[in-house]
Amino acid sequence: MDIENEVKKIAKDVKEASNIIAKADTNQKNMALTYIAQELVDNKEWLIKENKKDLEKGKESGLSLAMLDRLRIEEKLINQMSKGLYEIVALPDPVGEIVKMWKRPNGLLVGKMRIPLGVIGIIYESRPNVTIDASALCLKSGNGVILRGGSEAINSNIALIKLIAKGLEKAGLPPNAASLIPIVDREAVNVMLTLEEDIDLIIPRGGESLIRSVVEKSRIPVIKHYKGVCHIYVDEDADLDMAAEISLNAKVQRPGVCNAMETLLVHENVAKDFLPFVGRLLEKEGVELRGCDKTRKFLPHIKEAKEEDWYQEYLDLILSIKVVADINEAIEHIEKYGSSHTESIITKDYNKAMTFLTRVNSSTVLVNASTRFSDGYQFGLGAEIGISTTKLHAFGPMGLADLTTTKFIVLGNGQIRI
Repeated sequence: MDIENEVKKIAKDVKEASNIIAKADTNQKNMALTYIAQELVDNKEWLIKENKKDLEKGKESGLSLAMLDRLRIEEKLINQMSKGLYEIVALPDPVGEIVKMWKRPNGLLVGKMRIPLGVIGIIYESRPNVTIDASALCLKSGNGVILRGGSEAINSNIALIKLIAKGLEKAGLPPNAASLIPIVDREAVNVMLTLEEDIDLIIPRGGESLIRSVVEKSRIPVIKHYKGVCHIYVDEDADLDMAAEISLNAKVQRPGVCNAMETLLVHENVAKDFLPFVGRLLEKEGVELRGCDKTRKFLPHIKEAKEEDWYQEYLDLILSIKVVADINEAIEHIEKYGSSHTESIITKDYNKAMTFLTRVNSSTVLVNASTRFSDGYQFGLGAEIGISTTKLHAFGPMGLADLTTTKFIVLGNGQIRI
């Protein structure tokens, strides 16, 4: 069978299976996830053996140490994946939830009920644990899922999908409700992105180049975020000790993630006191600072920030700093250079905090807290499928409820339209 027909067959089969998953009750879905968790633990040695094939091939092909680390499956990761499945089991099932209901003058009760999206396509790189996480979230929310991982993890992903199939089958659900496209040729992705009759949503997880490529080629709606250019604005009414601690956490704790701070905006009235103080703390942690002309008056030894720096997602121990006249200039800077991901204001002034919350239209806006909290688990959503910086249909960290849509339900007692 050629690539096009094989991918089309996988999609058709998942579409058919998704109709059964959508009708499964919570107990049956939870049972499937529990069986999958047990399969992971019971097959540790085999999983590690299959993963070694990918690691050996990766070393031969010159994968970086960072990429090999993301690719590696060890006993600790298997236990984490298994634990993550039990955590998803414990989450409330969104399917069938009545979000709201209201009464019309004619006595009709009108409401909205959550239903699955249908079939979700996940396109991702490296990390084999995404195979488990994404499948579990899609299945718990009543969706079928088609996975297309990177070629570097093909043996690991094939092994994981076999265990998922076993768990589904034990629970009396169709084993192909979660299916992997086992084709490393990129043509398989191109075909997948044309199947709007069988796939309802595409979620790409990876670098900006992967996501842009998917968006350009897809006929199917895509949930995306290209990058996280996250800002913290330190207002003139900020507690400067708090501002320094938050800024340090937002930049240093995990600089390589999308919710790390990339630009620090500082009100000119506190720049003289704050910048030398926070600059020392950041540089002590190995952060390279780049600043505007006003910033360099207080930190003359740092590099000049160029125009391209304000757009940059460094994902590294590098930080751009700009001194601004007021909250309006800070917000204007975020509007021009931000990526709609996460922004935070540090202030003791209630009105300024509310202004920031209202006017900044990023997917997460915080007051007196680190940008690192922009995360589904931290927000109490449980596991997340990713972060969306598009406003249709989800915005921000996406949990189980974001893998559903709503339908109208209407309860009457004989009403007719006149």
